[in-house]
Amino acid sequence: MTEQTSKSLDFSNLGIAPKLLDIIGQLRFTTPTPIQRKSIPIAIEGKDLVGIAQTGTGKTMAFGIPMIQRLASHGGKGLVLVPTRELALQVNESLKNIGGKLGLRTAVLIGGAPKEPQLKALAARPHLIIATPGRLIDYLQGRVLHLRDVKILVLDEADLMFDMGFIPQITEILKSVPAERQTLLFSATMPSAIMQIIARHMKLPVSIEVAPSGTPVENVTQEVVVINREDKFEQMKKTLAQYRGSVLVFARTKHGVKNLARKLKTQGFSVAEIHSGRSQNQRSSALKGFKIGQHRILIATDIAARGIDVQNIELVLNFDLPETSEDYVHRIGRTARAGKNGQAITFASPSEILAVRKIEQLIKKTLPKTHLATAESEAPERYPRRSAQGPQPARFNRQRRSPYRQHSDGPRNSFSRRKKKFQPSNKKYY
Repeated sequence: MTEQTSKSLDFSNLGIAPKLLDIIGQLRFTTPTPIQRKSIPIAIEGKDLVGIAQTGTGKTMAFGIPMIQRLASHGGKGLVLVPTRELALQVNESLKNIGGKLGLRTAVLIGGAPKEPQLKALAARPHLIIATPGRLIDYLQGRVLHLRDVKILVLDEADLMFDMGFIPQITEILKSVPAERQTLLFSATMPSAIMQIIARHMKLPVSIEVAPSGTPVENVTQEVVVINREDKFEQMKKTLAQYRGSVLVFARTKHGVKNLARKLKTQGFSVAEIHSGRSQNQRSSALKGFKIGQHRILIATDIAARGIDVQNIELVLNFDLPETSEDYVHRIGRTARAGKNGQAITFASPSEILAVRKIEQLIKKTLPKTHLATAESEAPERYPRRSAQGPQPARFNRQRRSPYRQHSDGPRNSFSRRKKKFQPSNKKYY
């Protein structure tokens, strides 16, 4: 490899300041990922940017490096909006590792955590604010802070923020930041709602597409196991016995997560769990135990797991199908990170084959299938689950009170036990 070719593969030719290059080298970052190589030079120039890339491709550094460089040289504040608490903490850790060496201070504003440390961090006049939309709106409405000094706004994991119902909060935040700003938006998929935000609130953004919207992470071997619903737990135990590394298991609801964790623990498995019913300390402790190998298995819901950044996850096991096909892409992106190989196995009942086909349409790939279901179970259920057939008429919900609708881990409509109709949930999600 020639010296010129070698330089083209590192950070030195991306317009990064020498002092920042030294910090990046100290952190042992040597080769930029495709999204970093394409995004950093454009963002350093101050242009608006839309980046489409899967989870685990280095998006935090793609916006973090240019944001830190511009704030260090031009002043002002940077605001990063993320969908979940875990992702906020992860982004903060990455930005502190770089910006902290330049004297930049950060503040993390998330729900489910004490406000006193957050208010103390705000009083220290941070240069970088990492926040979930709900908690940021609380502080804005309480006049605890203002956003008049924001020079750079980042919307990270934008598609999940929209899926979680944060559109009103994001719209309000966009009204509160200066019109003259730089906006960077990163997403794994590009639904129409995001396209509308781009058209209304971004200025001639440069679009960077490392992989087409909905494309799964490379190096993931995917498989679907068609199995009767009542046989899934036993099959999961057999699957877990075949792997020695870390395993991330997805269930659709917090009720499902708790049930699986309890049953696996009674079988002697080392298990941690993450869902909206856990406190922030419990979630952080579970994630830390999973990272250091104290727990080999982590069971999580889609929303709670979005901030998980753990290297060397050997297997992603979808015990339940996700609510949307896009969530499937995000789930399997937890393995095969940083160019490594990984495995993704999805359990699906015969009545859920339609949902599997929708996933295949999104990722433009036919998934290999292992059929373990008995012939008697091939007929669809009388009242199919929402993930397989889409939302059902209200009469189905009245006749069959599914626990999946009573214990959803996201800001979705919840079923009232006393009334025979859906009532909007007043629960806040940060």
